[in-house]
Amino acid sequence: MVVIRLARGGAHKRPFYNMVVADSRRAAGGKFIERVGFYDPKAPEGRENLRVAMDRLTFWQGKGAQLSPTVARLVKQFGKKVAGTAAPAAA
Repeated sequence: MVVIRLARGGAHKRPFYNMVVADSRRAAGGKFIERVGFYDPKAPEGRENLRVAMDRLTFWQGKGAQLSPTVARLVKQFGKKVAGTAAPAAA
């Protein structure tokens, strides 16, 4: 089965996560099929801490890929963040 999950990177006490599409039988930090985004929980204010390529995410979900619970939460958060900034206020 194909899953979309987080692969940890970064230095000690400075985590950085790549959102990857991978075979569920592979190790969490091992080989993956495609990188579809990233999450940086320690990003300083004013810098992007979450990016998701929604077109690639929906493509893989259409092929049967399952989201991990953490990725599902982040995608939901990303959708709210994008929806909040997508349309400018009417004058």
